[in-house]
Amino acid sequence: MNFQDAVRIYEEHPDRKTLNEAAAALCREMTLHERLHMLRGHALGTTAKTFLTKGRYYNGEAYAAGGCRRLGVPPVKFTDGPRGIVMRHGTCFPMPMMRGASFDTDLESRIAQAFAREAAAGGANLFAGICINLLRNPMWGRAQETYGEDPFLLGRMGEVQTRAMQENGIIACPKHYALNSIEDLRFSVDARCDDRTLYDVYLPHFKKCIDAGAMSIMGAYNKVNGTYCCENRRLLTDILRNEWGFEGFALSDFFFGIYDGARSLKAGLDVEMPYIFRYALLGAALRRGRITERQINTAVTRVLKALIVTLPKQKDVPKEAILSPEHIALAREAAVKGTVLLQNKNGVLPLPAGAKIAVVGRYADKKNVGDHGSSQVYSPYTVTAYQGIRNRFGGDSVTCYNGCDPFKAATAAQDSDYIVILVGSDWLQEGEFLVNLGNVKSKPKGSGGDRADLRIPAEDEALIRALKETGKPLIVDIMGGSAYVIKDWSDLADCILMSFYSGLEGGNALADILSGDANPCGRLPFTVAEDPDDYPPFLHIGSEKKSIGYGYYHGYTLFDKTKKNVQFPFGFGLSYTEFSLSDASAEKTETGARVSLTVKNTGERDGDAVVQLYASSERTDADRPIKLLKGFARVPLKAGEEKRVELCVSAEDLAFYDHEEKRMRPDEAYSFSVTNDGRSFLAAGTLRFAETER
Repeated sequence: MNFQDAVRIYEEHPDRKTLNEAAAALCREMTLHERLHMLRGHALGTTAKTFLTKGRYYNGEAYAAGGCRRLGVPPVKFTDGPRGIVMRHGTCFPMPMMRGASFDTDLESRIAQAFAREAAAGGANLFAGICINLLRNPMWGRAQETYGEDPFLLGRMGEVQTRAMQENGIIACPKHYALNSIEDLRFSVDARCDDRTLYDVYLPHFKKCIDAGAMSIMGAYNKVNGTYCCENRRLLTDILRNEWGFEGFALSDFFFGIYDGARSLKAGLDVEMPYIFRYALLGAALRRGRITERQINTAVTRVLKALIVTLPKQKDVPKEAILSPEHIALAREAAVKGTVLLQNKNGVLPLPAGAKIAVVGRYADKKNVGDHGSSQVYSPYTVTAYQGIRNRFGGDSVTCYNGCDPFKAATAAQDSDYIVILVGSDWLQEGEFLVNLGNVKSKPKGSGGDRADLRIPAEDEALIRALKETGKPLIVDIMGGSAYVIKDWSDLADCILMSFYSGLEGGNALADILSGDANPCGRLPFTVAEDPDDYPPFLHIGSEKKSIGYGYYHGYTLFDKTKKNVQFPFGFGLSYTEFSLSDASAEKTETGARVSLTVKNTGERDGDAVVQLYASSERTDADRPIKLLKGFARVPLKAGEEKRVELCVSAEDLAFYDHEEKRMRPDEAYSFSVTNDGRSFLAAGTLRFAETER
């Protein structure tokens, strides 16, 4: 029995029983040394070169783990990258937060297919870029790596990415499991919550990825309810395997994910990455009776099952797939579709042909595509805002000042008709906190990590206020990973765009929007508050506390409950055209409910409506959110066109955690409503579900 024999056996009878038998038989052929080798990353030498040798960088080549040459078992070959494949100067796509703003699952599936092709071309077979951690508070430095604040949105985006990866022979690895949403204290913070919060809020999106076929999952650094995630039997075994039926393997987050190898293995953590550290002592732990050979075999079998199921689907992909013209065009499309228009007074946008434009601000002509941590993609070029606008409007029509000095900016703009101001954050203000390799008590300024403030930098706001005095229309473009509180200055701007971190073609995409070549139709994947204190509590480095309660409410569910005003709601976004929703109705189906409605483009430009379906439980004797997103569709419509749209929601997606029965189940009745902008809602009806259907 070798690896190819195991693959052939499974392909002849592709069911769970055969998979288990084939993997177990292959495991039995291995020596103990080979089995222990299967559970370890082998990137120690590669990692040292990556971090210390000039011209090299993190994950420049795939990081290997496991493998058994004697039996033809290939190693797991890891690549990172929520915004693209980190290896080999790949295509830098917009960050997931911007892709979440597209509300476009077809787009995300195509992006995932591009990721899979570039991963295969670079020699990888596992993609650890499906980041679906929940955005609780925009202070979180790595918010840019996920899709937003809503579990359903996270789950749908993660689900389509998982399917695309697995179908293309790349092992899908959702991360970071679980309750990971504080960066600076990621090695020490203890996130605490009750079961209702865990199952209703923080786990549904992970389950969707498992149900979609993910064959690996990455444990987080933090603790959950007092136990580190990579040593947490409740998460890794009780829920992930016993409740959800996960067949694949769990791997650690890098370097500091595991503190006790034997404890992690017994909890259900299978592979230590990226090198041998705590798992180097598994042999000694076996001799001392801390672990059993059966536990080692179980972990090895899980890795083998992932390889058997996934790798035969991988096709040969030429190196030319990396940074191909098709992928570059797709990155530009994603940047256009994820741009959110927040304000457009008097229809200033789109700009007329021949407009004279001044592009100013700290990011006017500066590469700004996200943090410099593990998600960094080393594309050979990036189109800045100035370069993109110059490409579209012509060099003679566009001036630039890259900085925040009001006098210099005004001078650059003196002959312009419009001023485009680039503000926000970069890798120095938010992102992965690589300085924090332990429990440090202070944080160097400009070292990434969690945000220090939810407002844009003071010099950015001062620049906006100064340029308002010119009397020229101001178009403010905000770059950054998640929400900013902008109430103090938003009235000064004629137009406000949110372009997040938009990838290597971001400047061209911005020009497409400004010129009207493309219609901005993105929607906010988070809520923009009026006051920073309106968001849930957050822990910063230096805090005396190391434990934080993760409450049941956050994001729009919290604002709905507290009835606090927000500046821009979840799902909000403007367009260069108008849409109407009508004739909405709801009906029961065998699997849940279906909502139908008519969507019409009532304006004079083509554009995309983003229909969002919300469900509200009619149960009055239990604490329930006022509404929850349960479906969405991006609907392209030509001017004057209308379409009939159907959105289906499953009974599983309607379920809440039942404390008494310790399981998920739907309530007896729900009302449904739809919206295109997060503000105006159209009722679709109320449905009752019989007790037997629960």
